[in-house]
Amino acid sequence: MGWSTSQLAELAGTTLRTIRHYHDVGLLPEPGRKANGYKSYGVTHLVRVLRIKRLTDLGLSLTQIAGLGDGDEHPGEALRELDAELAATVERLQRVRGEIAVILRQEAPTDLPPEIAATLAHTDLSPQDRAFTVVMAQLLTPDALSSYAEVLKTYARVPVLVEFDELPEDADEETRQDLADRMRVDPLVREMQAAFPDPTRVRGASPHSDKFVAQTIVKTIAELYHKAQLDVLVRMNG
Repeated sequence: MGWSTSQLAELAGTTLRTIRHYHDVGLLPEPGRKANGYKSYGVTHLVRVLRIKRLTDLGLSLTQIAGLGDGDEHPGEALRELDAELAATVERLQRVRGEIAVILRQEAPTDLPPEIAATLAHTDLSPQDRAFTVVMAQLLTPDALSSYAEVLKTYARVPVLVEFDELPEDADEETRQDLADRMRVDPLVREMQAAFPDPTRVRGASPHSDKFVAQTIVKTIAELYHKAQLDVLVRMNG
């Protein structure tokens, strides 16, 4: 007496749908049928289903199992490959857990690379300067980015910079010129200006071409600041 499909699924700890899928993909041979036309599964079918279930639980895909052919009883090579993949995954997860621990412990930002996120965790960057730093992190080499972050550790939003950040887009020419004059002579602004790379200072400090770096920085600045602020920057550097 053989087992019905539902009985086979129950014995194997799986579902009717799974048994049918094994048939559909060619992993489980069709059984004989009883006189009434119902399928009649035997021990070989149960062993086959349990073996497939075990291999999928270990992480092999049905496609990989199908590719084993008759070697699925002791698929050493496939399991060794899977073990190497799992080892790499474990290593990656351990690294990610380490990064998460640093983020939680130091309240580090998640939009910056981990190498500099902790350095800038408590730096009071303006939203524009922070966004600019995120872009620079994609342009600079690790060494150049680290040096850049070290300089930014001393960043402080002095009144003139706050005034620049809050400058209305319809500020008149006199207001813009006055702000540009005061920013030009402010010692901290001059220090920060030296720290923030421009296209002429990034040469050799980026894995990208000079043209790409220049275009990216110009695009970033143009997007982060409105026309009045851009005019102030031009006047300050004029």
